Amino acid sequence: MRKKWTGYVLAFSLFVSLLLPAEQTRAAEVTVKVTLPDFAVNLNGHKVENQYREYPLLVYHDITYFPMTWSDTRLLGLEAIWSQAAGLNIKQSEVTSSYAPYKSGIRNAATYSAKISTSAITVNGKVINNSKEQYPLLSFRNVTYFPLTWRFAHEEFGWDYKWSTASGLSISSHNLQLQTVDLPAYAAKNDVALFKGYYYFVETKDTSNHIYRAPVNRPSAKEEVYSYSHADTHTDVNSDLVGPFSFQIRENMLWFTYQIGGGVTGSKEFVKIGEDGKTVVLQLGHPYMDFRDTPYGTLIVDLGAGDVKLSLLPLGQAETKAKSVGDPELMYAYHVTQNGLTATSVVGDYVYVLCHQQMATAPNFIYKINLKTNKTEKIVDSPVRWFQIANNKLIYIKKDENNALYSSTLDGTNEMKLSEHAVSWFDSIDGKLFYTTKNKANRFELYQADPNGEDPLVSTSPVASVRVSNDKLVCQLGGSDGVVILDGSGNLLLKVADPIARVLTSDNGVLLQNSKNSTLEFIR
Repeated sequence: MRKKWTGYVLAFSLFVSLLLPAEQTRAAEVTVKVTLPDFAVNLNGHKVENQYREYPLLVYHDITYFPMTWSDTRLLGLEAIWSQAAGLNIKQSEVTSSYAPYKSGIRNAATYSAKISTSAITVNGKVINNSKEQYPLLSFRNVTYFPLTWRFAHEEFGWDYKWSTASGLSISSHNLQLQTVDLPAYAAKNDVALFKGYYYFVETKDTSNHIYRAPVNRPSAKEEVYSYSHADTHTDVNSDLVGPFSFQIRENMLWFTYQIGGGVTGSKEFVKIGEDGKTVVLQLGHPYMDFRDTPYGTLIVDLGAGDVKLSLLPLGQAETKAKSVGDPELMYAYHVTQNGLTATSVVGDYVYVLCHQQMATAPNFIYKINLKTNKTEKIVDSPVRWFQIANNKLIYIKKDENNALYSSTLDGTNEMKLSEHAVSWFDSIDGKLFYTTKNKANRFELYQADPNGEDPLVSTSPVASVRVSNDKLVCQLGGSDGVVILDGSGNLLLKVADPIARVLTSDNGVLLQNSKNSTLEFIR
């Protein structure tokens, strides 16, 4: 077996800088003869179709060579950086990418000419002297090819490989992998969720939406859990007659919301899905509504339509039995939302909410309302833009020239400034606070709040958005720059090189949608 492997020892390609100019080479180019392998190759379970691949594997001197393209390197946990001064630098990294087949419409020949690379190349900080390599790095179709000897494949890159005459060569890496979610193509056209072992997705048929769930281990075995329609025969699925639709996880339960009709004449439905797939509908009225569960029933939050304020619907009562809550002279949670939700929070007998006097330009303050006595009192006497309750403390952004982050006890006392910079967004994980501040390039810097010292910059790259998902920070970099996933301490877990359009609702792992081909991808 060892002898057989020696005959096929694969060689791995380093991601090459594209179109390296000839004048940057250091010596005269040497051309060598290479062939396509006559055995099967799998990369992390993906079959490589060499016959029609733009960058096929190659064989030179009985050693398999591998093309280090952008996707191939990241699929196998490597990052490559090219600079004119230093050449090509490759290193192991917490990075991943989906498999790219690099499919070509032209069948490859059996034999080609490649060039021995004369570029400067560094691997994990070690300079490669290609003139002294027994199996030199090659250049083919402007991509650097790397020999997959034991030294490079195993010792430098940490890959495992298996060879058999029946299955050919299999190469696997230890970085986290993107798993393609095998749902129908229409699922990606609407919202998708992963919750307690099931995928939840939507199919739109004319003016009706059908909500399905399917087991993660059998995504083809879908079952319908709910459907709804509009009497109008309008067939534009982007109209407000059949949308918008979104999944949410509230108090460890999966909900979805949908809206029928526009403006205050429309309606918004909240639907809870049980573990058995059965649904319970909560009808609140016009589309600008939210709710919270309390020990005394459902707190209905009006987001700014007419004179409707806060109301409490006692347990087991019809909606018409809802009673007004709080000081009638105040406007509660008036058009103050983030990701479709209000800052309203319930702790025991108390409701904490942003509200202001009945004037259009009046600022919002944090008030608390006792649900038993209906007593309403202001607890933060400064204008506030947003707040949340974490670790039994109020965390809030003051609305002033600094827009800094503060904390206080639940009665508003012992206020403490938490951030050095103006805050655009914030959230917490296990008592650690993270926030973003907008930079000049219309992107955001991500910091961790440190009240005892300088706030450390968490992400070295500016982000377009951040959300907390399963005690992880999921940072979209924007455009085609992918996603960075950090743990609850702000340490790097993974860089996703694929362009990502959406981070979807999930109670386990990270569920993403690729913006290039709309593929749904899952990271366990």
